[in-house]
Amino acid sequence: MGRGGQALARVAVVVRAGAAPLWWFGLLAAGLGAVFPVSLTGRRIGLLAGAALFIVAAAVVFLARRRRYTHFAKAAPRAAKADFLQDRSVTVRTWRRAWRWWLLLGFLAAAGSSFALPGAGGLLMAGAGAGLWLKAGWLGRLERTRDALVWVRTDWVPKGAPVGKKVRGFRATGLGAGDAAPGGARRR
Repeated sequence: MGRGGQALARVAVVVRAGAAPLWWFGLLAAGLGAVFPVSLTGRRIGLLAGAALFIVAAAVVFLARRRRYTHFAKAAPRAAKADFLQDRSVTVRTWRRAWRWWLLLGFLAAAGSSFALPGAGGLLMAGAGAGLWLKAGWLGRLERTRDALVWVRTDWVPKGAPVGKKVRGFRATGLGAGDAAPGGARRR
């Protein structure tokens, strides 16, 4: 059985796809909590707790599964000529459609938590988004040092987990492949 004919999505784009919605929904929820006048603990305590949660969430998301990403990137074979490289916009749209209800539920939970700790839930959510941006940047540096972009089969990541249980490895292409720069950002 030969390789080829698979649809591939950029790993860094899949990671980066959740960063912007988490960041902006988190900041919006934190802002709502900061301006809400009534809470159980007070604005100052809520925002200080939120700042701590922001740092912890960013660090946890950034450090999660780095060994697995590195292993798959180092062991990635070259993509076949028949493989289809998915556009950045399609990858982002697919991820956001798959997670839209969870993002909305997370925003509502973060905004609702402002009754207890103003802004803390929103800053936790924003910290997760910041961690994803940091991880995408780290993946970009990894791609530049290897001189190869890493891709994952789209049928292995239906919900946008590029190193989930179904993923058995990445594939690699040259730095000029696709429409996204190393790290998943748009090419300039």
